[in-house]
This record gives sequence, structure tokens and C-alpha cells, in this order.
Amino acid sequence: MSNFLEVLMLLCFGASWPINLSKAIRARTAKGTSLLFFLTIEFGYLCGIAAKVIAGNINYVLAFYVLNILVVGANIAVYFRNRRIDRAAAERRGYA
Repeated sequence: MSNFLEVLMLLCFGASWPINLSKAIRARTAKGTSLLFFLTIEFGYLCGIAAKVIAGNINYVLAFYVLNILVVGANIAVYFRNRRIDRAAAERRGYA
């Protein structure tokens, strides 16, 4: 039962990441996003994976941690893309 509840927790948190990714891609700006926030979330997921490995409790739940890490990683990549877009727009306006 604890594994099932852990998966539900990961699904609830993880449901927001694809939505955020889609919005960030469409927004084409890094304004209003935080790299530190993304990195903190990634660190939390890595700690969850480490806890599973250290406890020897490697099971299907690990796949949900990995999935979340990948989607947050994609958000991080889009953050850097959007930051480049922001810089290019600032240069075009003469702010750089």
C-alpha cells in the first residue's frame, strides 16, 4: 500500500510538469520562472531515488521518479532556451 500511495504522490506532483513545460514552450520567455526552483525539485527527486536504492526498495515506483526527473529536465532545457530568446529580444531592443 505504501508504494501505491507514493506513486499517487508522484503522479500528483508529476501531473503539473508537462503542463508547465507546454506553457513555457508557448510563452517563449523565462520571465516568471526560477532555475533554482527547478533544480530544487530535481534534487528532491534524486533524493527519493537515492532513498529507494539505499533501502533496497527498487520497484516500479522508481520509474515514476525517473519520469518526473526527465520532464523537469525538459523544463530546465526550455528555461535556458527561453532565456536565450529573452536575451536576443533585449539585444534587438538595445538593452543588452
